[in-house]
Amino acid sequence: MKCGTLVLPAERARHFINVIGRESNIEFKDMHAGEMIPNRPYKKYLQRIEEVERIIRFLFEEVNKIPGVQIHKNEVDGFLDTANNYDLSTVEDKLKSTHADFTKFKENNTNLIIARNAAVEEKHVAEFAAQSVFVGGRSVGPTTDTFESLASQALLEEGKADSVMFSHIAGVLSAEDQQRFARFLFRATRGNSFCNFQDIPEQLVDPSTGKKGRRSVFVIYFQDARVSKGSSAMYSRIERACLQFGVNVYSWPGSGDEARKKLKELGDSASEKDRALVAFEQFMFGEVRRLLAKTEGGNSLLEEYRLFAIKEKSIYYTLNLFTGTNTIRCDAWYPKDEENELTMLLGKESAGGMQGNAMLVVNNLPAGSDAPTYFKGNEFTAAFQEVIFTYGVPRYGEASPVLLTIVTFPFIFGIMYGDIGHGTLLLLFGIYLVWTGEKNRYTNPPLFLARYMIMMMGFFATYAGFLYNDMFSLGLDLFGSRWSCQEESGLECEPLYDIYNGDKILPNGDEAPKAEMTQYPFGVDPAWSGSTNELIYMNSLKMKLSVVVGVVQMLAGLMLRFSNAIHERSVTNFVFECIPMLIFMVCFFGWMDYLILFKWVNPIGAPPSIINSLICMAMFQPDATPMWPGADVTSKMMMAIAMLSIPFLLFPKPIIIYIQHRMKKKNTVSPGDYQPLEGGDSGGHGHGEDLDMAEIVIHQVIETIEYVLGTVSHTASYLRQWALSLAHQQLSLVFFQKTLTMALSTDSPWNCVYIYIGFCVWFAITMAVLLGMDVLECFLHTLRLHWVEFQSKFYKADGREFAPYKHIKILTAQEDS
Repeated sequence: MKCGTLVLPAERARHFINVIGRESNIEFKDMHAGEMIPNRPYKKYLQRIEEVERIIRFLFEEVNKIPGVQIHKNEVDGFLDTANNYDLSTVEDKLKSTHADFTKFKENNTNLIIARNAAVEEKHVAEFAAQSVFVGGRSVGPTTDTFESLASQALLEEGKADSVMFSHIAGVLSAEDQQRFARFLFRATRGNSFCNFQDIPEQLVDPSTGKKGRRSVFVIYFQDARVSKGSSAMYSRIERACLQFGVNVYSWPGSGDEARKKLKELGDSASEKDRALVAFEQFMFGEVRRLLAKTEGGNSLLEEYRLFAIKEKSIYYTLNLFTGTNTIRCDAWYPKDEENELTMLLGKESAGGMQGNAMLVVNNLPAGSDAPTYFKGNEFTAAFQEVIFTYGVPRYGEASPVLLTIVTFPFIFGIMYGDIGHGTLLLLFGIYLVWTGEKNRYTNPPLFLARYMIMMMGFFATYAGFLYNDMFSLGLDLFGSRWSCQEESGLECEPLYDIYNGDKILPNGDEAPKAEMTQYPFGVDPAWSGSTNELIYMNSLKMKLSVVVGVVQMLAGLMLRFSNAIHERSVTNFVFECIPMLIFMVCFFGWMDYLILFKWVNPIGAPPSIINSLICMAMFQPDATPMWPGADVTSKMMMAIAMLSIPFLLFPKPIIIYIQHRMKKKNTVSPGDYQPLEGGDSGGHGHGEDLDMAEIVIHQVIETIEYVLGTVSHTASYLRQWALSLAHQQLSLVFFQKTLTMALSTDSPWNCVYIYIGFCVWFAITMAVLLGMDVLECFLHTLRLHWVEFQSKFYKADGREFAPYKHIKILTAQEDS
């Protein structure tokens, strides 16, 4: 990485930042970071764009309320190709005009809906009045004869008794509040009212929410004194109840003729409001079609406006990091090997400009501790890099585990998941994701990012499945077993031999050469599948394989620690950290792996236990059954060397740091001119600081204990590969036996039905458990082995990632959110 200062003319600054965001990699620093009140000259542009974004959000909400609309989106590349077709002022004016139209239309639509609802509700009140006659204190159902005979009579007969008459209040309320309203009226009037309801057949639109709901017509009959309307206590109680429930109250027709006349008027009014609403909807659909029309970039016009607002906001936000007036400048980080391209780009865009040129002032000072970490990657490495950077970003110049993780992550996953059948299904799914990757680029970014990782995991799971010779818990006889399993042999199985299957006499009468036992070409011999000691054999194999793989990966981590020390030119770290750590690892755990491999490749009649050999090695006790003559002596020598490496790891580094600090104090060079003799971690104490020796010693003691004990626990932690592989194999076996095996053992003619049902159950369980939960479980355990066991050997992960200003990243991040 290199640091420089970008100088731009203020008049064309927006153009240069736009070009840089499209074609270059530059990370800008905030030149106002230390100011109490920073001067942000482009704040007014950000305020304008925020108002534009508010309008766009409003339009999206309105458009999404219309059923069946389709917004064309997720074409970020197409937008960037045509982004220069838009101008902030033009887009701002168009959106403000559209917003004003939509606001006015929305208000008109609300008023039309309210008026139309009122007409429909009053119409149904009139219909209810025409169909209901209250005679002598009882309700009479509506009939044609009743309506014709009483058409000219009053709809409410007066019952005269001691100057008392029946009064009424009619209206419409929500159907959900019908029962609560009736109970409330009964309590409020102490049972001196009668309420009748009738549902309105059609659902009415609520203008506040835009949702349809059911409404009911009601009429309340109650006894009231002959006084003016609304002056009695009973009427006031009922009126307050209506206000509390928010019901719409309408006048009750006085006669059948009045009801019929009112029905006709209200029907005409409702039809007129319906026509107005239809005309409004047609106009709105026309405006929406214009906003949703597909543009040259492949997105809807409204989506193009949204992406344009995001891009413009990022440009002016970046310009606010600059300082200056007529000529503005900003410090920036950029990749060293892209310096020429950046200079040529600025020169090309400056050519022919009448308002000043842009230039990059290069700072040739070496990158310091604040330098960001930059890795060139591609779509294949992106997922693995994301996995590593989730744990922590490497500091500038530190070795990154990404390159090794590309292979070790799917390989260790395959050791845990190893199954030919399940691995093949996972591999096919990964290939499908790679084949259809572009469809998921913006619609499903996580799946797009992980497609190559899933494919690699499926490949290594299939590869490990062939090593284990395990396919859906069944063994495959691909190359012919090297064991003869016959009952007459007196043994369960015996090895086969070359040369005429062990015949001693050739056809010509000569004696056959001595037969040699052959090996199975690849993986585990199929004779082990289904044998009585299969589980014991496979457990031993997978357990030892897990330990070997774990030690090899931790040694790879130590090699990266060596590379860090060489890059930092730290002799102290190289000699008194890396070398003692390597000696301890190789002399104990490397020796253990050597014993495992020796036992595998050398047939021994009565093979000794490796665990017993290691116990004798650690306790410096005599080994009664050594792997070979003299092996116990070599083991004790290895253990002694491992123990001697611990003091070299513990004591020298604090002493060296103390001596270097004393030398710095005697040095007469000024602090600004002082250069350390060597790089590396010096405990975080620079020149001129007081050295806390106790802190240095405690830190080194903790590091030593953590490495020594951590190496033991980390080696044991790699046994999770064996445990997960065993769990997968046993789950697969149980699911197969309890479904397909039981179905195959049934008698005909119903066996076909049982097989069909058994296969469906087996496949469903396989998809849910073994291809769902188990994949996730193995992934998480593989992640832990890399984050803790592997990366702890060399990885500080306290850096920060290089974050260049790129339009594609900004727009993609907005799509993800």
